[in-house]
Amino acid sequence: MKPSRFTAAAAGTLLIALLGSPSVADVISDWSTAVAPPPPELKEVTVDPATTALLFLDMMKAGCSARPRCLAAVPNMKLLHDAARAHNMVVWYSLVGSNGKATPDDVIDPAIKPRAGEWYRQGGPDKFLGSTLEPTLRQAGIKTVIVCGNSFQGATVGTASGAAQRDYKVIIPVDCSAAEDVYHEQYAAFHLAKGGPLQVTNQVTLTRSAMIKF
Repeated sequence: MKPSRFTAAAAGTLLIALLGSPSVADVISDWSTAVAPPPPELKEVTVDPATTALLFLDMMKAGCSARPRCLAAVPNMKLLHDAARAHNMVVWYSLVGSNGKATPDDVIDPAIKPRAGEWYRQGGPDKFLGSTLEPTLRQAGIKTVIVCGNSFQGATVGTASGAAQRDYKVIIPVDCSAAEDVYHEQYAAFHLAKGGPLQVTNQVTLTRSAMIKF
């Protein structure tokens, strides 16, 4: 039986109404319904010091001292710094400052400040762009990078993603990067471990500083 003209017209009117109505199923309207996923698994890691570099990103006094979580991460960075120095590893730093003239003396703790030739003034989240980072890694035959930084959701995510897309293995000690609050760190850790593109997440391992063996 063919539908009546009335039925067809009513169906058409309903379809137009549905298509013309703005949808309320978007992330902002559904914000309060979001449930945090289980935390990503942290794994013990053994690295080859000859092919692994340690990156300290934007660890300047002004930015880090304004964030209690950054200050809390400094002892963990010292742990990795001392191990890297003991094994003659490549260590590289990005320096940032509001005046664009940051120096090694502006790093949050003198115990982890860079040596000559190990740093570059580089703003932005991806420290590979326009810096000495990639030439340094290539020249040294680096295959793996350990990334620590301030901020977790900015410099750490940006540089870790850049490294993964350049086919480096990426190790993220979650106690060596910081943000202004727990939510931003949670977002960053989830993005790198689970939520980002496979080209990145397949290259990333989340761990803690004490779980890295040299």
